[in-house]
Amino acid sequence: MASKPPNDSIDIRIPASCPAPISQILYHAWHHDLSGLKPLLTAPESARVQEPTTGESPLHAAVRSCAPANQGELGGGSDAATDVEEHAKAVVHELFMSGGIWNGLDDNDETPGCVAARLGLKGLYTLCIEAGVRAELLFGLLDGYEELESDDGEEDEEDEEDGSNEEVLGEEEGEGAKPEAEAGGAEEAAAVGEEEHVFVSKRAQGPNVNSEDYLRSNLTYSDGKLVDSAQNGVMMAWETSIMRASVDALLPDLPAGRKILNIGFGMGIIDSMFAETKPSKHHIIEAHPAVLEHINGSDSKFGKEWEAGGPSDGAYKVHAGKWQDVVPKLLEQGETYDAIYFDTFGEDYNQLRLFFTEYVPSLLEEEGRFGFFNGLGADRKICYDVYTQVVEMHLSDAGMDVEWQELDVDMKDLENEGEGEWKDVKRRYWTLDKYRLPTCTLMG
Repeated sequence: MASKPPNDSIDIRIPASCPAPISQILYHAWHHDLSGLKPLLTAPESARVQEPTTGESPLHAAVRSCAPANQGELGGGSDAATDVEEHAKAVVHELFMSGGIWNGLDDNDETPGCVAARLGLKGLYTLCIEAGVRAELLFGLLDGYEELESDDGEEDEEDEEDGSNEEVLGEEEGEGAKPEAEAGGAEEAAAVGEEEHVFVSKRAQGPNVNSEDYLRSNLTYSDGKLVDSAQNGVMMAWETSIMRASVDALLPDLPAGRKILNIGFGMGIIDSMFAETKPSKHHIIEAHPAVLEHINGSDSKFGKEWEAGGPSDGAYKVHAGKWQDVVPKLLEQGETYDAIYFDTFGEDYNQLRLFFTEYVPSLLEEEGRFGFFNGLGADRKICYDVYTQVVEMHLSDAGMDVEWQELDVDMKDLENEGEGEWKDVKRRYWTLDKYRLPTCTLMG
């Protein structure tokens, strides 16, 4: 069921109970009064104040006042909507330069960019994207990566096993990420360290999910999904169409005899597709003990018999361990691949970036292709858009071109938390109706 649109009126967003120092800033931002606002932004934190009950920040106010219902009170020229947005852009730019936070959340769980997107304000949305890219690049320059959740600080709670008939296993691997950008001045640098909301890992969202905890956790395979002991989704069957498109992009026309490396086995969806192409070499890296146990089980296609059936000794192999330990050994052995796919769990963006910066250029054949599950920031459109730009910049720095293919995601069973595909999964790690599939190649 569609939720009711937020009330964007000034009386609701800046109530009479708002403390005067905050309401003064919010009113100037709302009315796009740049000359009145600038003197108020000299005080520390002033660009980041929030109304105590609604969470309205100056950035939210400057964007929200452009809603059609609010434009009458703002005046405007012959083209009122365009005139209002142009005034708003000047104010939003000033707020970002004064330390405004691009991804701060209000009581509707919206960032300023989310409000701009909902209202169809493309110019303001672009300003929010640009601010997010600057902030995330600055995170990298300051070595300031920190976990940031999109669900406004909800803390993870360990859910106990419920004793059902599901097969409970011990441990595995998965993905996450987080970007960077150009420095934008002292105020912006100060703001970066205080942002409340960053790109989270591919599937498990929340500050308490990390690789070490994940590798110690129990896993459960059941009903088309793989979850950890806290009911975080590690992998789910709805991703099958994405994996299918990824294989098709990495191996155009699906030729036989290619050399393939996949990092993160999970449910074995993409490895099963790779195996169907009859590769000359197929290497899998998997770190979680429970997944390794699953791979070697009687129902698996990828156990010892599969390894022994390769065209040569070691051609088909599951490497047990973290990719950070296994990949350097593969490089020492001179291994190279035509297709490389990366899909780990509980790792943040700096690990993905480390992989494609330090290892992919040496592992990939000259005409080879590299891909990864592009799920970071996928609980919020603006985060996904910022991440897309940041990773593209970093891939370029690493000497790689990337082409994006936009795929439709069927949201029928993915739309509501705890329902449909998300039944018995703690959090949705995907909320978007579009997936951007990356295909990366070496420059030159």
